[in-house]
Amino acid sequence: MAQTPLTLTGARVVTADGTHEGWVRIENGRVAGLGTGNPGAGDRYDVGGRLVAPGLVDTHIHGGTGHAFPEADPEGIREIVAFNRRAGVTSLVGGLVAATPEATLRQVSVLADLCDAGELAGIYLEGPFIARSKCGAHDPDLLRDPDTSEFDAWLEAGRGHVRMITVAPELPGALDLIGAARSCGVVAAIGHTEAGYEQTLAAIDAGATVATHVYNAMRPLNHRDPGPIAAVLGDERVTVELILDNVHVHPGAARLVFAAAGPGRVSLVTDAMSATGLGDGEYTLGDLRVRVQGGEARLVENGAIASSTIVLPQAVRNAVAVGVPVAEAVRSASSVPVAALGLSGAGRIEVGGHADLVILEEDLSVSEVMYRGAWVEGSSVS
Repeated sequence: MAQTPLTLTGARVVTADGTHEGWVRIENGRVAGLGTGNPGAGDRYDVGGRLVAPGLVDTHIHGGTGHAFPEADPEGIREIVAFNRRAGVTSLVGGLVAATPEATLRQVSVLADLCDAGELAGIYLEGPFIARSKCGAHDPDLLRDPDTSEFDAWLEAGRGHVRMITVAPELPGALDLIGAARSCGVVAAIGHTEAGYEQTLAAIDAGATVATHVYNAMRPLNHRDPGPIAAVLGDERVTVELILDNVHVHPGAARLVFAAAGPGRVSLVTDAMSATGLGDGEYTLGDLRVRVQGGEARLVENGAIASSTIVLPQAVRNAVAVGVPVAEAVRSASSVPVAALGLSGAGRIEVGGHADLVILEEDLSVSEVMYRGAWVEGSSVS
């Protein structure tokens, strides 16, 4: 059914090239115009000088509201999507963790159905081709060396929706797998790794273009052994993910990432787990038990950090708190991840694009959310 055209006026619009005062016209679920001055006739909504930003895009998220993508439960996944949409995150890439080959194929197939239905923007596999010594919240018994035949099976089950995989470059067969991913249009990310500086550069040369949650589950930075962190921060070909919940990464270290990588190369992600939106208690991540206390999630077995419990707008606010300009922080949670994964129709306010919009208050809290041109009921849960 056709929607009545609507123009948002009195707005500070965050676009790919900055923030502009003016208006945004929405028709039939898409942005029909951008401009300044008089927008002409038609229904208007004066947003009162608030920011109108693109709907945020989380490309590394594992769950929320008591559900997790690896559970491969369509109704639970729809609840994750709905919760995030109310919070201003209008596009999600469903994140899986290390599992058996049989379980992984089942999970990928279910998520592909949800991609076909338009609920998800893609599928991300964080395991199983990662280092045991940097497994984080992945079950080490389920990790294995990169295998292009298993990767091919994922692609078949995913029906074109597998968008990204994480690989530890030092593992046998890693460079071959990265090359195979590149040739198939799948983004290869470097993460959960003990790789040295040169090994990381070799992976980038082979086609890796993303760093999985920089700092976390990586060989640490050392002035005589710079490792993967220096390699990914210093290479213009790489977009670096950053979990900015002030638990995974100290604000000072986060500030260094933005300074070293520069605008357009930092992708804010949540790595959020099923506990997000529910509060403290015990939960699971894959087959592992996780305890959340004070919003901080750690494995029960060994105390390792296990995902986060934030929603993406909080990461934007945390970025601004460490000195990142508002427009850059917003882009780091919208157009940057979209470009890194080659997604379409999301993360930007541009004529012809989907009208996925977030209205932000002065403190950057979410006030209202529009998805495909319609207001989302129950917005501003973040």
